[in-house]
Amino acid sequence: MVPVSRPDQPDVPLILPRLEGPALSMRAFRGDDVDAIREAGRDRLVPLITTVPEDADQEQALAFIRRQHDRLRRRAGYSFAIADADDVAIGQIGLWLRDERHGRASIGYWLRPSARGRGLAAAALAVLCDWACTLPQLNRLELYVEPWNEASWRTAERAGFVREGLMRSWQIVDGTPRDMYMYSLLTATQR
Repeated sequence: MVPVSRPDQPDVPLILPRLEGPALSMRAFRGDDVDAIREAGRDRLVPLITTVPEDADQEQALAFIRRQHDRLRRRAGYSFAIADADDVAIGQIGLWLRDERHGRASIGYWLRPSARGRGLAAAALAVLCDWACTLPQLNRLELYVEPWNEASWRTAERAGFVREGLMRSWQIVDGTPRDMYMYSLLTATQR
């Protein structure tokens, strides 16, 4: 059974399913995922555009994990740890429901630096989108990528997202308004 978000029941927490794909899975974050978060926190960009703490110590990484679990309770969205074939966390992918009442959800993702360059982000994105397209309340999935981040926008395109345009000064990154490409993928009911 697919867990279904119920915007008409705001007090009911979301349920995070385990999603399986070729050579990876998406699951809830666990305490033993600290190394992935700490490595991502040493990347110069990941902490700027996510809630991953910069140069996280053990306790800060565990606090990040608790915040991901809390997103379900608050119905903010689904935060998955991306795990490799050995079930070791290599990143995060999230389906954020801020605009769910309008039939939209946004997606964000990151990989720890040691896991990049192997197509795993694209594989995780494809699996997440296949699942998200089964959620009846969603008509559209969106993601935003800085124009210079070619690896990320190519990942989106490989997963079937279409670039709709350039959103000027769309997001504050490191205190500066940044342009973002907007990408979308329509769910099966809207294609």
